[in-house]
Amino acid sequence: MNKLIKKVNKAFCEYFDKEPIIIKSPGRVNLIGEHTDYNEGYVLPAAINKVIILALAPNKLGKVRMHALDADGELYEHDLSEPIKNVSGWADYIYGAISELNKEGHEVEGFDCVFGGDIPIGSGLSSSAALTGGIIFGLSEMFNFNLSTLEKTFLAQKVENDFVGVNCGIMDQFASLHGKSGHVIKLDCRSLEYSYHKFSRKDMSIVLCDTRIHRELVSSEYNRRRKDCEDGVNQLNNYVGGLKSLRDVDISMLDTYKEKLDPIIYKRCKYVVEENNRVTKACEDLENNNLVSFGQRMYQSHAGLRDDYEVSCFELDTLVEAARQLDGVYGSRMMGGGFGGCTINLVEEKHLEAFKEKITSAYTAKTGKEIKIYVTQINGGTELIHSRYLEQL
Repeated sequence: MNKLIKKVNKAFCEYFDKEPIIIKSPGRVNLIGEHTDYNEGYVLPAAINKVIILALAPNKLGKVRMHALDADGELYEHDLSEPIKNVSGWADYIYGAISELNKEGHEVEGFDCVFGGDIPIGSGLSSSAALTGGIIFGLSEMFNFNLSTLEKTFLAQKVENDFVGVNCGIMDQFASLHGKSGHVIKLDCRSLEYSYHKFSRKDMSIVLCDTRIHRELVSSEYNRRRKDCEDGVNQLNNYVGGLKSLRDVDISMLDTYKEKLDPIIYKRCKYVVEENNRVTKACEDLENNNLVSFGQRMYQSHAGLRDDYEVSCFELDTLVEAARQLDGVYGSRMMGGGFGGCTINLVEEKHLEAFKEKITSAYTAKTGKEIKIYVTQINGGTELIHSRYLEQL
């Protein structure tokens, strides 16, 4: 990470000939609780040590000038006296942040920005949430908006929902901005109450296996699953009443009215209700330091995503089944929106190298494709990198 910070800081100084503030904004993993956030359920994410680094400074020019190092220094420039429009690229997350801040009465003045990162794009680690949360954090710092962490989270979600057009829940932005080193976050996506649970075993790694198959969250399948859940609540309200989301449904209620529901809708709802229960039980496992039980819940989560929610794919299933056969693996499941991206695996450190070798071989043998493997650590959330730290690099 230090090399990345130095690279971004150096590039900014060369482009704009002045000293910036530096913001570190992490990606996230989600250990369990998939597709529950937009159903007002529970999730268990954590910020990780894959990050986006942003360098920012005011320019007094009434315009925004932005460079993305990971896009060959691609430059966008916009006069803030002109309406902000979508450009269908990474700049939308920054333009969207400006737009949403302005709507809330926080006047964004001209600024310069350079950023780069090591979050793999499209692999389910929420690079977009890291960029959006990071720029909102940075603008709040730079222009003294004094936004709370929760206000930044809501604004970051609005950028994706209203400006970019991705109908995501709040988990990604929350985890990136609220992350705590060595801890996962149990987040209630209805009330936004949350608690930290220690997760810092030195004898275990969180390993991500990237299928290198990427599908955008704006795809019709993601939005269709969300509508299936909403339809399920509407159908159940014909018999029960007062339900606001699947958070209000338990498995006995669902089974009572199973024959009244469309079979596909029943399967979607069943997965979400069971996944919420798994998150609660998984937190109890962590409190009891029972990673064996925790890992079994990960396998159960994947089975539900594969069979009931139907958002897995052959490549993801291949990785999970291969991991199940290997020594030292506590649990494995697909992570993210689905149809590609990563599996998340809990692997004993002493078996890590063997795991990487054997899972790669098994995947290639079954699919004819190669995977990328990322070993991650749970890290802190979005923060300002102080100048005294930069001086030590």
